[in-house]
Amino acid sequence: MAEGLPIRTVTLNEHGQRRILAGEVHARPYELLSAPMRASQLAVMHAEPEAEREHLARLLATHGAEPPGEGAGYFVRDLGGFRLRWERHSEFSTYTVLRSDPGDSGFTVTAMDLIPAEWLESMPGEVMNAVHILVAKAESLPDDIGPLFDGNSLVGAKVLWGAGEAWTDFRLHADGYCRVLLKDCGLTRGQTGRLVQRLLEIETYRMMALLAFPLARQAGAEIGRIDRELGGIVSQLADPAVQQNDRELLEHLTRLAAEGERLDAANSFRLSAAKAYYAIVCQRIAELREDRIPGLQTFAEFIDRRLGPAMKTCESVSERQQLLATRVSRAGDLLRTRVDIALEEKNRDLLNSMNRRAELQLRLQETVEGLSVVAISYYLLGLIGYLAKGLKAAGLPVDYDLAGLIGLPVVAGAVWLGVRRLRRAIVHKGE
Repeated sequence: MAEGLPIRTVTLNEHGQRRILAGEVHARPYELLSAPMRASQLAVMHAEPEAEREHLARLLATHGAEPPGEGAGYFVRDLGGFRLRWERHSEFSTYTVLRSDPGDSGFTVTAMDLIPAEWLESMPGEVMNAVHILVAKAESLPDDIGPLFDGNSLVGAKVLWGAGEAWTDFRLHADGYCRVLLKDCGLTRGQTGRLVQRLLEIETYRMMALLAFPLARQAGAEIGRIDRELGGIVSQLADPAVQQNDRELLEHLTRLAAEGERLDAANSFRLSAAKAYYAIVCQRIAELREDRIPGLQTFAEFIDRRLGPAMKTCESVSERQQLLATRVSRAGDLLRTRVDIALEEKNRDLLNSMNRRAELQLRLQETVEGLSVVAISYYLLGLIGYLAKGLKAAGLPVDYDLAGLIGLPVVAGAVWLGVRRLRRAIVHKGE
């Protein structure tokens, strides 16, 4: 394109979410930081959004700053001697305070010291994580940094191919905060900002992932109990020598299925979230580009040895919950199959009994038909006899006995044919 020519703009029919989605990757940028500086962060489980916004607005008002807008999930302001960064995530919000300050006083001075104590104490929600980070030039730190962490055993590594060193003890100190030290051995401002953000996220997401661990242990015990009860039901179903009450077994199985569904509904979200948080922790550690410091565990080794087993437990419980639902379903299918077979046998016996009754009814019907033919023939012959007597009395040469003899086969045959035709007509109409 030739220089100086205006760029042609065309109004496009854009998707309603295009601009929002395009800006999402830039929604929470890292800070450009340089040593010496301090950072403190609180991760707070969500309170009511309006209460959280009002609480943040009170702090900002004391510094003459405007609060975040309605529906905002990210906010950064310079408030004189410090920089405040607020982010709202799916389950928690983070409050990060950044201040430039020499690092020769260790962790006795923190960025959070600039926030009023009464504001922190009245913060809505529950604090899940609290971290202090000290970023200092390597030459300004003593050779022995153990006293900065109260003599606790340390985890550390060279990061970003030796441009820095990160140290922590992963412990809560007397003030309730975890401590992280970042040595600047030649970091750029962008690298420092990214490292601070990753170190804060490692600690925050580690704690969020561990939220599932107590639930997993409790759920594991309940799953074990349900498994044992389910095993007893299956054993009864598999043993033909044991007499069972199918109704009681079905009620027991239904109760176990309901308990399994309750467990899944109560724990599935937290267990799935733990898996996602753990994946973020592992990703952030990989982004540190660690190199070993002799004699120390790296972040990756510590997390794998300490957090990994807890996450394996959560993963195992999640799989057992899913398998439990499958096993209960299979046991229910087995019981329903047995009930269906029993019903089919009862239906077969009922049909056989109905067939026998139908045969008896047919025989009785045939007997009744024979008796009916005899009775009707008898009455008809009586009428013929009366007719013959009347004709004889009228002077006609009619033999009464001969009339009865001739009329008997004719009348009986006609009655038998009539009854048979009537039965066929009734049967045909019923069909």
